[in-house]
Amino acid sequence: MLRRLTGTPAWALTSALLFAGCSDNAAGKARVQAPPVPVMVSDALEKTLPVQLTAVGNAQAYTSVGIKSQVNGQIMEVRFKEGQDVKKDDLLFVIDPRPFEAALRQAEAALGQRQAEVQQAQANLERDQAQLDNAKVQERRYRDLVDRELIAREQYDQLRTNWAALEATVQADRAAVENAKASTRAAQANVDSARLQLAYTSIRAPIDGRTGNLLVQNGNIVKANDDNPIVVINQVHPIYVSFAVPEQNLTEIKKYYRTTGVLHVIARLPRQQETLATGDLTFVNNAVDMTTAMIQLKGTFANTDNALWPGQFLDVSLVLTSRTAIVVPSQAIQPGQKGPYVFVVKPDLTVESRPVVLGTRLGAETVVEQGLRAAERVVTDGQLRLVPGSKIEIRAPKAS
Repeated sequence: MLRRLTGTPAWALTSALLFAGCSDNAAGKARVQAPPVPVMVSDALEKTLPVQLTAVGNAQAYTSVGIKSQVNGQIMEVRFKEGQDVKKDDLLFVIDPRPFEAALRQAEAALGQRQAEVQQAQANLERDQAQLDNAKVQERRYRDLVDRELIAREQYDQLRTNWAALEATVQADRAAVENAKASTRAAQANVDSARLQLAYTSIRAPIDGRTGNLLVQNGNIVKANDDNPIVVINQVHPIYVSFAVPEQNLTEIKKYYRTTGVLHVIARLPRQQETLATGDLTFVNNAVDMTTAMIQLKGTFANTDNALWPGQFLDVSLVLTSRTAIVVPSQAIQPGQKGPYVFVVKPDLTVESRPVVLGTRLGAETVVEQGLRAAERVVTDGQLRLVPGSKIEIRAPKAS
């Protein structure tokens, strides 16, 4: 045996050793597997989503009133500050009332004079009416005496003449009374006008709202019905949001409005997904704009929190109806050469790459029209280290 081993060529021993070493390395490589990739996952959810039209709109004051003075005069007091909320009938301005108070006193004095003239005319009428009644009684008595030839005819004729004169006087007295009453009514109208002019020296808020820039201060002279208002009040509770949609959507809008009786309008800040306010569609214009082929709409918002402001531009969504759809977190969507895809987690904790057809993006979520079923799990973080068939380890989301 020693001879045979001693006689064995060196190259044969070397080959045997090399072969044994290669066999051991191949078996070791077969036993070593890539570690699982840590990822975060989320379920594909079936949700009820709104079917809506989107547009750009702007907020408009529900009512806007430009305050103007109705009399000439000097501003004595300003009872509010710029940008202040005011209530209806709150006192805003006081104009110097003294000239109007004097005019009112003068009109009241003239009214008193006219009323005295009415009383005087009424007294004259009553006096002359009494004389006329007495003349009528005497005429009947003297007529009997004349018929019995107990008095001269001339005496009876004189009495008849006096009676006729008194009738004319009474008629004139009645006319004087009516004339005096007409003068009194005119004087009363002057008093009412003077009192109204005096009332105009106190300018009050006609609506609830918020004041804008103040264009006058104490001591300024204002003119009646000047072209420029001295302040503008905008009513912002509620408030309008005006927007326009293409005319081809009008049929759909009318159909859903007839079905539900109300359509909701959602307002968001430009390029933001968070809902700023929700209102109701309250106005559809009576004609399509022929230059733009758009139809104007308005939504009314309660705006109790002042989230909307007149003149503000907004992204607007008009909700027509709702539907069910599959949604996934937007970060699960990956761009590919053949279109978007997601990594779907299989029961054995491996992943497959699945193409999907996307719908509307709704903030942090995206609608998947085709390619996923509800309750399937998709990878939302860690996709860069994945290939189809990769083993994964699901990590818990970080506590916020």
